[in-house]
Amino acid sequence: MPLPLAMFLFILALVFLFRNKHFKAKVTLSLALLWLFLISYPPLVNSLLYDYEASYPTLHTAPKDIQYIYVLGGGHSSDENLPISSEINEPSLVRLAEGIRLYQQLKPQAKLIVSGYAGLHDPHTHAVMQEKLALALGVPQKDILLEPKPRDTEEEAIAAKKRIGSKPFILVTSASHMKRAMGFFTKKGLQPIPAPTNHLAHVKYPDYTNFFSSRALKKSSVIWHEILGLLWQKIKGI
Repeated sequence: MPLPLAMFLFILALVFLFRNKHFKAKVTLSLALLWLFLISYPPLVNSLLYDYEASYPTLHTAPKDIQYIYVLGGGHSSDENLPISSEINEPSLVRLAEGIRLYQQLKPQAKLIVSGYAGLHDPHTHAVMQEKLALALGVPQKDILLEPKPRDTEEEAIAAKKRIGSKPFILVTSASHMKRAMGFFTKKGLQPIPAPTNHLAHVKYPDYTNFFSSRALKKSSVIWHEILGLLWQKIKGI
């Protein structure tokens, strides 16, 4: 990840300093500062992520005769003291909202598929949590289908193949995740129609005077995560 790499370089610079290797310490410290600047500078990070998220355009209007809308899982933390909208993390919340928006265009024939397992410690599957939120937002239970077993995107593609087969369907996930998701789903012989959402990058009015932004660091982590994911797909031949 970008920030841990910067911290590693800072620590390495300290090690060189305590060993009286001043030249190496200066070089390593300079690299650490440069790297930290690059991964936390909003105009640069936003531009990179914006181009990546634009790989697939927004699906403003759902194609007619589509029966299934598959909303990929994300994360949640069950807590009965919180409203369901606070138990589900932001990417999952936005994905479901986009799925419901498209569902409203296609009902009454559309079915909303929600997905995801329980994780290591949570008593509820992500699919059940998404179903709970969809019900709270007015989607009838008869129109919600659950896939509670998939642990990652590849397993979600396998589940979709069993349920949907070769029929075209709408695939909803975060814009930054869509490229990898499409790779998994098309590799299984499916016909997904991409509906990216949860866009994180906005470059219309870049602020060139903003430095060392924590938001930019988060976006850098997203870019790094997706690059590693794409490399892993290539290694696996996807």
